Amino acid sequence: MSTFDYDFAKPFAELEPPHWGALRELCKANAEYFATDHSEAGFRLNAALSAMLDHLEQVRPLYREISKIAPLFDFDSQTPGNGYRSFLSIVDKCILHSVYICRQLCCQRDSVLFRKSYYMREVEACLQLLASLCTCLQHLKTLYLWSDTPVNEKPSLFSSDSHSPQELLDQTESVNQYSFYGRCLGFQFCDSIKRVLKTISLCMVSFSEVYYANGTLIGRCTNSLKYLVDPEARARRIVNISQCADINFCKDFWLLNETDLVQRLPAMMMPTLAVNQMISIPPEELVLESENGAMVSIPVPCSHLGEMPLSVRLLSSHHRKGMIGSCGVDQSLPLSEGLVIHCHGGGFVAQSSRSHEVYLRDWAVQLGVPILSIDYSLAPEAPYPRALEEVFYAYAWALKNASTLLGSSARKVILAGDSAGANLNLGATLKCLELNVRKPDGIFMAYTPVLVEFIPSPARLLCLTDPLLPFGFMMRCLKAYASGESQQSQRAKERENGECQASETESFAEVSESDLIALALSPNGDETNEEHKLPSFPSDSTLNSVSLAEADAVQVTLDAATPSKANLREQTQSQEYITQFLDLYKNKSSENLAAVSNGERTKEEKHPRNEKSWSLFGWSFGGGNKARFLDAEGEKSPSDEFVFTVPRDPHLSPYLASGSTLAQIPPVKILTLELDPCLDDCVMFARKLKTLGNPVTLDILSGLPHGFLNFCLVSKEASDGSNLCVRRIRELLEYK
Repeated sequence: MSTFDYDFAKPFAELEPPHWGALRELCKANAEYFATDHSEAGFRLNAALSAMLDHLEQVRPLYREISKIAPLFDFDSQTPGNGYRSFLSIVDKCILHSVYICRQLCCQRDSVLFRKSYYMREVEACLQLLASLCTCLQHLKTLYLWSDTPVNEKPSLFSSDSHSPQELLDQTESVNQYSFYGRCLGFQFCDSIKRVLKTISLCMVSFSEVYYANGTLIGRCTNSLKYLVDPEARARRIVNISQCADINFCKDFWLLNETDLVQRLPAMMMPTLAVNQMISIPPEELVLESENGAMVSIPVPCSHLGEMPLSVRLLSSHHRKGMIGSCGVDQSLPLSEGLVIHCHGGGFVAQSSRSHEVYLRDWAVQLGVPILSIDYSLAPEAPYPRALEEVFYAYAWALKNASTLLGSSARKVILAGDSAGANLNLGATLKCLELNVRKPDGIFMAYTPVLVEFIPSPARLLCLTDPLLPFGFMMRCLKAYASGESQQSQRAKERENGECQASETESFAEVSESDLIALALSPNGDETNEEHKLPSFPSDSTLNSVSLAEADAVQVTLDAATPSKANLREQTQSQEYITQFLDLYKNKSSENLAAVSNGERTKEEKHPRNEKSWSLFGWSFGGGNKARFLDAEGEKSPSDEFVFTVPRDPHLSPYLASGSTLAQIPPVKILTLELDPCLDDCVMFARKLKTLGNPVTLDILSGLPHGFLNFCLVSKEASDGSNLCVRRIRELLEYK
C-alpha cells in the first residue's frame, strides 16, 4: 500500500482523498455481488460491506472537522504533526487497508480457491476498526473543547486542569480496543514494523500463558499455539494482559530481550567496538566547581535503596588516551573533544544499556566519540527520585573523570536519551541549573514524556491502538515510578498490617542465575582483586567496579557479584480490578466480542495452586503459593488503580519548569513519531522552548512505533530513523 499526502488546508469536500472514493466503490460492488449469496458467510459479507459504507459516511464529517482543527496545534508550518493529525493519518491508513482487503475480495471472489469465510472475517475486522476510529474522532472533538490556554498564540494540546483523568476514562468507554490487536494489528505502521509487531505480540501472549498459572500446563501450551492461527483470540489476550497484568509482567517480558539467547544473534550483526565495558561507580562524595568558581558537593544517591554502586557502560569505537581498557594499547587516539552521556528508555521500570546496544554500538562508530550509558535503578523497587539522583550523579562523575577514565576532554558534553531516559536527562539538566554547575552543551531527546501525569491529550489516546505501549502498560509504568512509594515499602506496610505473610527473606536483594555463574567463573576473586592491575582489556569485556581513589593509575577491580536490578517480584494486589476495568473499556455495542471475552474469563478460572514449578530461561513459573494468576476478582474501582496523585515537580515533569529556568537550558534536538503516545508532549515542549527563544528543532517521523530504535537491525525505516538521531547528535557536538 502506498503512502499519501493530503493537504489539510483545503476543504475536505473539494479534495477528498482518492482512496476514500475507491473504498466506497469497492464496497458497493462487493455488496451487490454477495447480495444474492444466501450462505452465512455471504450474508455476513454483504452486511459488513453495507455497514462499512454507512460508517464511511459517519466518519466523513468528523474527519472534516478534525482536519480543520489539526493545523492549529503544529510546531510550525514546516513541521506538521500532533495527536489530531495522527488520528487523521490512522483513519486514512485504515481506509487504505480496507481498500486492499476489498480489492483482494473483488479479485478472488470468482476463484475456485476463494476462501469466503476468511474474507468475511477480514472485512468484519476492517468494519470494527473503522467503527472504533469513528468513536475516537468523536472523543477528539471533546478534547478540543477541553484545550488549555493558548501557548505562543496557539491552543494547548493538553487539557485544562478543570478536567480530570476520570473524565477521559469515561469518554473512552465505548472504544473497542480488540479491533486494533486482531487481524488489523499494526496496520498503521510501515510494512517492516508490521512484521516485528506481530512477532512481538505473539511472543507476549505466549509468554503470558507461561507466566500466569491459568489452566493446566497442557492447556496453556495449546493456547500459545492457538494465538498463532487465531487473531481474534490473540486480540482478546492482548487486551486482557493490557488491562490486568501487573507491572512485574511488563518488567519480565521486556527483560526477555536482554537474555543471552535473544542477544546472541543481534550481537553478530552489530559493529564490534574497541571498548565496551561496564563500570561500577562507588557511592563516594563528588565535588565540582560551580560556574562562579565555588565548590559544590554532589549528593550521593540514597533515596529508597540507600547508598550503593551505580553501573554505567562505556562504549567507544577506538582506544583513546586515558580511556579505561586502553592503557598499553598501541596507536591509541588522543582524547576526544566530545562525550555523549546516554540514558536508556523502558518506562522507568525496565531495560538497560545492554538492551540498547542494538543502536548504541552503531552510534559510537558513526559519531566517533565515547558514549557513556547509565544503568539507573528501576521502579517500582526504586521510584522517583532515585533514577534522577543517579543520572545527575553519573553526569557529575563523568565530568570529573572524563580525561582520566573516559578518553574525552569533555569540551562538548551531549545528553542523549529516548523515552524515560530523555526525561531523566532533562531533570538532570535542571539539577545542573539549580546547583550552578556546568550544564550539558546540548540535549537530544527521542519520543519523550515531558509531562509525567495522566493528563488528557489527543496523542495519549493513541495508547488505545498501540501494540507496544497499550494504555494499561503506560499507566502502570507511570504509577510505579511517580507514585513515590517503593515496592519494598509497600510490602513493609502490608507486613505491619498483617496482610502479607511473606518470608522475611523477601527484603533481601535477589541474585540471578547469571550473577552466580559470573561470580563462579570470575577470573579474579575478591581476594586477588586488590593487587591485580589490568593494563588493557579486549573489546566487549566487563569492568564491574572502578575505584576512584586509584583512577589516576587506572587501577581497577572486578566485582562480579553486583546485584541485578531486574529482579522478578511476586505478584501481589495489582490485578484485583479486572472486572471494573473491562467494564470501562469493552465495547458495549459489540456483543459478540464481549461475549467471547466473558467466555474466556469463564475458562480461565483459578486453579488449585498445587502445580509443580518449572523454569524457562531463568524464570520460575507456577509452583505452590508463588503461582501467578491473571484473572483475580477484587473490589477495587478503576479510580483506585489509575487516578493517583503525581507530584507536580519540574524534575519529574520538565514541562512544568518555569520559563526563566527553561530559557537557560542548552540547544535541544527533539525527535518524535507521528503515532507515538508522547507526540503531544514533544510538540508542546518544542513550542514552549521556541517561545522562550531556545535553539530547538523538532523531527516527526511516520510509520514507526514508540521504541523504534530497538528495531533498527530488522527495519530499514527504523535504521533510517537511527541515522537521523546520529545526525542530530553530531549537529549538537558541532554547535558553536
